[in-house]
Amino acid sequence: MNIEDYTCIKVDRPIERVNRITLNRPDKRNALSDQLRRELFTELTRVDTDDDINLTIIRGNEQCFSAGYDLSEPKEFSENYPFFTSEGLGAWPRQVTEGCFRIWDLAKPVIGQVSGHCLAGGFELAQSCDLVFVADDANIGYPPVRSLSPPDNQAIPWLMGFRNAMYLMLTGDGITGKQAAQQGFANASFAPDVLEEEVLKVAERMTKIPTDVQQICKRSVHRQMDIMGIRAGIRAGTEMQALACFTETTQGFFKKLVEGGVASAVADRDEKFGDHGTSA
Repeated sequence: MNIEDYTCIKVDRPIERVNRITLNRPDKRNALSDQLRRELFTELTRVDTDDDINLTIIRGNEQCFSAGYDLSEPKEFSENYPFFTSEGLGAWPRQVTEGCFRIWDLAKPVIGQVSGHCLAGGFELAQSCDLVFVADDANIGYPPVRSLSPPDNQAIPWLMGFRNAMYLMLTGDGITGKQAAQQGFANASFAPDVLEEEVLKVAERMTKIPTDVQQICKRSVHRQMDIMGIRAGIRAGTEMQALACFTETTQGFFKKLVEGGVASAVADRDEKFGDHGTSA
């Protein structure tokens, strides 16, 4: 796939040696379709060997980073997945987790720039980035715990600690960008009108470090997390997500998706809470 063939992302270079990917499905709240994810991973892989690039920024738009995975697409094993994943129970959450690890294992850093809604799969994409900067008023959370499952990629306790992770997992509530920075999900939050400027300031500073050194520095941190068990922990969480799909509640939610569509099912899920799908 060539860069000119992308339909679900836009790519530009806002400053020298910085690549930027903009998720480009605004009519779908930047839902992470198989095609979008394929283009995203293709581009990240492409620039990882580009000598003119030091790092990549991933962003959405002011209204929405991403509202999550595209639930209108079937989640059983599919040739449309962005990369091969073995068949069988849990194929979907396994390939989601592998996507996280692919970002981690890139030589070059990835920055998440988060505005607006950052929910479900969008939450998982952002947490997979090496650095995350958010708008103060962003809405960040994992509402699928209300009717579907825990995350495919359960990195929340590692980033945010036990108590904060439990609150998100037991309520499905969102947190603001300011709270996300305070709780460890993000490095910092900024007023929405200066977020891009501040992200580019950080990116420009990062370009001053040669990539051959920086990739080792990136991996040195990940190796410490590996030794503490993060990959094994996330893979265990992936299996819990697969198990959740067999609960009566989750099966009922799948039925609502088929019969009434995504918008109706999500609105029904969130109506009693008055947020996310009912307020967006």
